[in-house]
Amino acid sequence: MRTVVVGASGGLGRCIGVGLAQRGARVALLARRLERLESAAREAGRDALAIPCDVTDAGSCRRAINAAAAELGGIEALVYAPAIGPLARLVDLDADTWRRAFDTNVIGAALVTAAAIPHLSIAEGRAVYLSSVSASVTPPWPGLGAYVVSKAALDKLVDAWRAEHADIGFTRLVVGDCGGGKGDSRTEFADGWDRALAAELGPIWVQRGLLSGALIDVDDLVEVVHAILRTGATASLPSVTVAPRARKAPR
Repeated sequence: MRTVVVGASGGLGRCIGVGLAQRGARVALLARRLERLESAAREAGRDALAIPCDVTDAGSCRRAINAAAAELGGIEALVYAPAIGPLARLVDLDADTWRRAFDTNVIGAALVTAAAIPHLSIAEGRAVYLSSVSASVTPPWPGLGAYVVSKAALDKLVDAWRAEHADIGFTRLVVGDCGGGKGDSRTEFADGWDRALAAELGPIWVQRGLLSGALIDVDDLVEVVHAILRTGATASLPSVTVAPRARKAPR
């Protein structure tokens, strides 16, 4: 399966890109940080491609997708994994923070998909977008308003793409708390958070049942992505949810 994974220089995107390559996919790994990207490509295997891409720039998205299609001989699958989640109360969010969240979490997905559509249509391919239980399942998490609102917009974006391109399988992959990888594959989602605010909000998340303490194994997440991409073109998978199994209550 000729697959483009966006956001593959770190975190879940890197885990998915490397994991798909190890399961036999031919992968093009896209992200801004070329050195980290090249490291991921080496881990994925000699046939993996490292292609720089800034998802906030339409020209960069077109160049990266076209380069991937040329090197792979087409694109059959797209996985969009980038996400930023600034920690701040809504009243304290400024316009630049809102724009950064939407640029990466929503607009980037639209730009990359627009560039990939001609290739995916030829292959009757699939596209998977990592969403969040905080946007699709649970009530919003206090302090993560920009992230939750932008991920909810991503959910609708996936629906809109599906409405206009029925020949392509669009899937929203709703992900609960995931353990992530190690080293360069470590999730960077909380990097830059105000630690004092995180310490204040953490107990509220737990009290409201938003943060359970259970985690999804990243290998299980990769298996789900792999299974979605291998599903036949005639099957529709509009939404798939992967959540951690509830822990047993102490006796």
